Order: sequence, then structure tokens, then C-alpha cells
Amino acid sequence: MSAIISVKGLSKSYQKVEVLKNIDLTIESGEIIGYIGPNGAGKSTTIKILTGITPEFEGEVNVLGFDIRTQALEAKRKIGYIPENAALYETLTPLEYLSFVGQLYQLEHRVISTRAKELLLLFDLSKQLEMRMNTFSKGMRQKVLLIAGLIHNPDIIFLDEPLSGLDANAVILVKEILVQLKNSGKTIFYSSHIMDVVEKISDRIIIINKGELIANGSFAQLNEASHQGSLEEIFTQLTGNKEHHQVAEQFIGILNNNV
Repeated sequence: MSAIISVKGLSKSYQKVEVLKNIDLTIESGEIIGYIGPNGAGKSTTIKILTGITPEFEGEVNVLGFDIRTQALEAKRKIGYIPENAALYETLTPLEYLSFVGQLYQLEHRVISTRAKELLLLFDLSKQLEMRMNTFSKGMRQKVLLIAGLIHNPDIIFLDEPLSGLDANAVILVKEILVQLKNSGKTIFYSSHIMDVVEKISDRIIIINKGELIANGSFAQLNEASHQGSLEEIFTQLTGNKEHHQVAEQFIGILNNNV
């Protein structure tokens, strides 16, 4: 394997608030990286920098051999990005939207049409090919986002809460797709709050808290170091949020209080 993403001294601030703090990170080709942390830890900011969406930062970031600060367009041609929420141009149909995305990646019309129809069929959206997406549920829109992020067969796939709104069958399908993408040589950078999915599919898990990387290793390595038994327990220990049981009891107590 060879390094496909290299990050050195990455820092990012918004209005003097430091969101990322001197992050060093190397990701090898063909890895599935689980990237987790509390809300506000810097996960989405990291992904937006790595995908070239956020160009202003301190440090060095190389993706597929391209300097993401100065060669973002070259890198984006080989990157797939699936956000939790994105503008879908809801007055379009799924076919129209995927045709638009495919053309941005300079795919042939024949390739776009065939892939879009076949992938929408696999996600049980064949009956909605010509429907305007302003009638779609969140889960249906998320399926279209997933297809849009993969239609050009990218080398690296970045996913930011990709399972949001999906039904159980779609979640199982997406997990299997990610595993098979990895088996075909793709690199996957996966951010999610669903710990059991991250634990099961990731080759390596990186935990970020308050803008700093606090853990980096396979689940077996993290578990051996913490002796916690599950990724959820490891995450709780490392991020310092150990009062869930007590807070839950207080919550129930307030509900039961008739005063």
C-alpha cells in the first residue's frame, strides 16, 4: 500500500476559534478509515478541507499526490463526496440531477444514463426516475446523494454521516457496498455517529476531540489499549463523556416529577 492522503500540521480557525489543531495524518490506499468524534470536534471541517471545499487552512494536505490548496480541481476529479445534507436541486428528477453531476465529471451521456438507471434500481428508486425530488423523503434524497457521489467511480470516497435517513435494508446495502469498494482497491474516509457500523467496517479508527486527534488504530488496537470491549465504550472513555447513565436518570426524574 502507498499513502493516498498526507496531512501535516493541519490547523483551521473560524473567527479566532481553533477548530483543528496541528493534525498529522497518513492514509494508505485501500483503507477504510472510520473518523469519529463528538459534535463540534472538527470532523466535517476535516472532510471539507480534504475534499477541497474549504481552501483556507494552515499546514500541508496532499490527496492523490495533489496539493489540495492549489490543485483542488485535479483531486476532485478522483474524489467522491457524500455529505449528510446537500442541495439536490429539488425541482429536478433523479435522472436529471445525476445527468448533471455526471457531466461535471465529463462522463459520456451513455455511461451516465446507464449507470444512473441501474444504480437507482438497486436503491429501489426505479419508480421515481421521473419524479421531482421535492416530493422525496430524506432517505430517498440520501440515496440519490450516495449515487451522485459514486457515479464517476472515484478512487477516494469521503462520507459524512451517509446513513442519515436510510431504512434498515438500505443501511445494510450501503455497508456491503463500502466493503466491496474497499475490496476493489478504493479508499474510504467514513465519518459517522453510528459506532457499531464504524467498528465493523473500518480497518482503522481515528478519534478526534476538540480539534485534536486522540486515538488512531484498528479496533483491536484501541480495545487492547483501553480494555473497554466496544467502540462506544472506548469513545466514551477517551472523549471524557462518562456521565450518560447519570444524565439519563436525571432526565427520567424530571419527566416523572409532577411539580
